Amino acid sequence: MNKARKFGRTTSISEAEVAQRVDALLAKMSLAEKVGQLNQVGGAEFAPGPRAEDQIRAGGAGSVLWLNDTKKFNELQKIAVEESPSGIPLLFALDVIHGYHTIFPVPLAMAASWDPSVPEKSQTVAAREARAAGLHWTFGPMIDICRDARWGRIVEGAGEDPYLGAAMAAAQVRGFQGDDLADPERVLACAKHFAGYGYSDAGRDYDPVFLSETQLRNTVLPPFKAAVDAGVATFMSAYMDLNDVPASGNRWLMRQVLREEWGFEGFVVSDAFAVGNMVIQGHAKDRRDAALRGLKAGLNMDMSSYTYTENAADLVAKGDLSEAEVEELVRPILALKLRMGLFERPYADEGLLEQVLARPDHREVSRWAAQRSMVLLKNEGGLLPLQKDIQKVAVIGPLADNKSATEGSWMVFGHQPAAVTVLAGVRAKLPNAEVTYAPGPEIRRDIPSWFESMMAGYSPKPPETPEEADAAFQAAVETARAADQVIMVLGETDLMSGEAASRASLDLPGRQEELLQAVAALGKPVVLVLLNGRPLSVNWAAGHIPAILEAWEPGSEGGNAVADILFGDAVPGGKLPVGFPRKGSHAPLYYARNTTHSPEGSPMYNPRYWDGLPTPLYPFGHGLSYTTFEFSNLKVSMPQVKLGGSMTVSVDVTNTGKVPGDEVAQLYIHQRWGADTRPMRELKGFERLTLQPGETKTVTFELGPAELGYWSTNASQWTQDAAAFDLWVGADSLATLQAEFEVVG
Repeated sequence: MNKARKFGRTTSISEAEVAQRVDALLAKMSLAEKVGQLNQVGGAEFAPGPRAEDQIRAGGAGSVLWLNDTKKFNELQKIAVEESPSGIPLLFALDVIHGYHTIFPVPLAMAASWDPSVPEKSQTVAAREARAAGLHWTFGPMIDICRDARWGRIVEGAGEDPYLGAAMAAAQVRGFQGDDLADPERVLACAKHFAGYGYSDAGRDYDPVFLSETQLRNTVLPPFKAAVDAGVATFMSAYMDLNDVPASGNRWLMRQVLREEWGFEGFVVSDAFAVGNMVIQGHAKDRRDAALRGLKAGLNMDMSSYTYTENAADLVAKGDLSEAEVEELVRPILALKLRMGLFERPYADEGLLEQVLARPDHREVSRWAAQRSMVLLKNEGGLLPLQKDIQKVAVIGPLADNKSATEGSWMVFGHQPAAVTVLAGVRAKLPNAEVTYAPGPEIRRDIPSWFESMMAGYSPKPPETPEEADAAFQAAVETARAADQVIMVLGETDLMSGEAASRASLDLPGRQEELLQAVAALGKPVVLVLLNGRPLSVNWAAGHIPAILEAWEPGSEGGNAVADILFGDAVPGGKLPVGFPRKGSHAPLYYARNTTHSPEGSPMYNPRYWDGLPTPLYPFGHGLSYTTFEFSNLKVSMPQVKLGGSMTVSVDVTNTGKVPGDEVAQLYIHQRWGADTRPMRELKGFERLTLQPGETKTVTFELGPAELGYWSTNASQWTQDAAAFDLWVGADSLATLQAEFEVVG
């Protein structure tokens, strides 16, 4: 069994002292208090259940969520520490996904940097701000692999690839937690959603998932294992059925894989209300049965369904559950509170947050992260970068001056959007130019998000009338007509991706493509900037617009970062962490698929669909620069390597252009035969480089059992075969620079 890395490298309290103090606490706690530590109460007005204060005072709460108020945190903590029977402090938790006050690019965008330092540095700032507010625990990172862009929550993960996803998962854990859980600028991380949530039927959020163990082991679980190896403190189970067993009651996942195989020593929390939902899912007979299933499966904490608090004591009294089993689930919760130093320092400094939020370096990190996350999809004729002496620029589109769309989905409660929009960024970049703006017709979801009704001060806005939309359309065209350069800002609003935001289509919503076509017909030079939380099918734009920049949902400094890229003050170097399908109906679409008996190029080959190519519009790993690169001198250290052995692969990367630039060297392998069929290509190494004009750097990768092995369906275990391999190194998943080697027994 591979033992997990311990939580941080804390020196403030030893493992022996933690165990001793946990034993002492359990010895004085009543059964009701022990069950209370397994209960996470809602602090918001909309939260169900008894008043949080009453539960805390009785020792019936281990954690509080859905609250973002430093003063209130201290009030509730005071009740827990001074009025509850055993005085055990609370953990305050919230979804801090890509920033607390300073907002960073959404996780899918951070993965597009292909640079683990981007999520690590971003989440370090997020942790500092969240902890200053009094929070101890974030429900992130979300590390679900997703190969169906229709699924709304693809925005929260790292895309389609387990190797890239594992690197980003570990980086986020390091950013949130640091090296010492007692560090007052860090928070507990939570790897979610365990497991398979990104594979819901047809990309529909919350729907069931059916995955073979092979798919789970080879594709879904590697980022979770990487999080454990990085020392992640907590896990969150998923909502949905996994192979007919709800993840919240899945003993195989939580006990066998997570604890027995991986050696995880933290605790697992359910997703919201998920324990009680096992009744709705038809798995549990009633709430008592649901509580028993969750507890037996090893689910430590019930997120606000109150199923444990209602039933656990009776389960013990009736002999269905032992008090020792309850204590087993409580131990890691108490241990983490001790490791964080909450017993010694339970309260937040109510004057600290304002000082932390005022740090200018936080916005600087946000701008840097956004720059590194953007992907130049197309740059025909070298239209970009634009010249700063342009006199008349039109910024057109419903997202051009939209702060919420710029910051993206999954803001913390109470956050007020404060992003620099693309319009503001362009105006700041060109203070002497005439920069005009027109939004065009509005875009909105066909079916509203239920999250909207939870927003403070929300009141539904009536949709535009057809006449209003036509007028806005014409105003946008006329604004573009009067300009020398047009920057179109199109895509999705923040609520068009995220939870409860799955789509059947990946086309640009509303009349955006129609507007793009009308503006392009004017004959003006047009740059398209995409703001979105998922891949979009921008087929017309790919064929007709000379320059396309994928900016994702770039965060607080997003507009400045876009302007930096457009006008050459920063160079694009991001790469796609997920391929862009030509149609939503092509999903799931991914590069690491198996070869069929009739592969491309064979006499029997047909395009799979008779009404269009099934290949991606833009492949996994794609991304351009303002310069050009050459890959050469590919070498393998040995033509043969023994089973269990390691080898190296090296390649030279040269900047062949006239300006500095970033390139990502990507290594892919293919095993030609073996116990199981293997994918046509699999990413097994990457490195982002910055190169000056004419500069060459040699990149070296290592291939060993971890990269060359896999979970075998035939063997029902981890396997490495003696077989021949192809490998490719290049700028994307279609790399052509090739070598080969053999693994021998």
